[in-house]
Amino acid sequence: MDTNNGSSTTDFILLGFSDWPQLEPIISGVVFIFYIVTLVGNTTIILVSYLDTQLHTPMYFFLSNLSFLDLCYTTSIAPQMLVNLWGPKKSITYEGCVLQSFVALDLGSTECLLLAVMAYDRYAAVCQPLHYTVIMHPQLCQKMVLTAWLGGLGSALILCSLTLKLPRCGHREVDHFFCETPALIKMACVYSKVMEITVYALGVILLLIPLSLILISYAVITQAVMRIKSATRWHKVLNTCGSHLTVVTLFYGTIIYMYMKPHSSTSQDKGKFFTFFYTIITPTLNPLIYTLRNKDVKSAVKRILHIEEWSAKS
Repeated sequence: MDTNNGSSTTDFILLGFSDWPQLEPIISGVVFIFYIVTLVGNTTIILVSYLDTQLHTPMYFFLSNLSFLDLCYTTSIAPQMLVNLWGPKKSITYEGCVLQSFVALDLGSTECLLLAVMAYDRYAAVCQPLHYTVIMHPQLCQKMVLTAWLGGLGSALILCSLTLKLPRCGHREVDHFFCETPALIKMACVYSKVMEITVYALGVILLLIPLSLILISYAVITQAVMRIKSATRWHKVLNTCGSHLTVVTLFYGTIIYMYMKPHSSTSQDKGKFFTFFYTIITPTLNPLIYTLRNKDVKSAVKRILHIEEWSAKS
């Protein structure tokens, strides 16, 4: 059997939701609306966190990085997806597919690590309030964020390089709406034990270990919250921690299902909708969750708008 890649310079066909042509107009409408909300919501958080000096804290530094990450993550997927849903062609160039796979894997891995960093920040804020500014000093925050970004980059380089070496025997059809790594692995015409071990190893490092640290952090936070006597502070802690925990649940819940379950037990059709959730829906919900439940962000937006209004009048 010929196992060379053959199609390495040929466009790939993204099958997407072609099995449900009646759903494609609805899906394209949802993607377009959610993409616009993602752009507006995450850009707002980045600008507000930068412009309002009262938000120059570790929590909003991490939140700005999360918003920037979500902007890039969705932008690497949604525009190409809309082109394929709206146009007659459902193709993507080989180079475009490689780039999309790498960027999505890089940013997704970075988000896994960044959410764990944000959980540690909440632990320090709630459980060590008197020493919080000493513990979470700017240099440490920058190093933690840099570690998350480099960790995501490293994992993407490893997994993408291994995926591209898999022989496809001329297969061009990707049974997905974007070039996600599991879908590209399924295109291979040979079984790779090395690839399977690598995927599970990175899954443990990037998913299970960070999630375990998050759960441990929140277990300690819960104990600390139970001892808080001030109703105002208790409510504020629940708001900020509740927002982060909601985001963690939405993101990790769906992505672990896709990457940690055996491929044979994951329905491809069901997998597409799970992927749709953490690539399109979750990045839209993140800014809404953090702003709707956070009085600091609401107050900062009002202050900025008030300053702009006063400047315009003067």
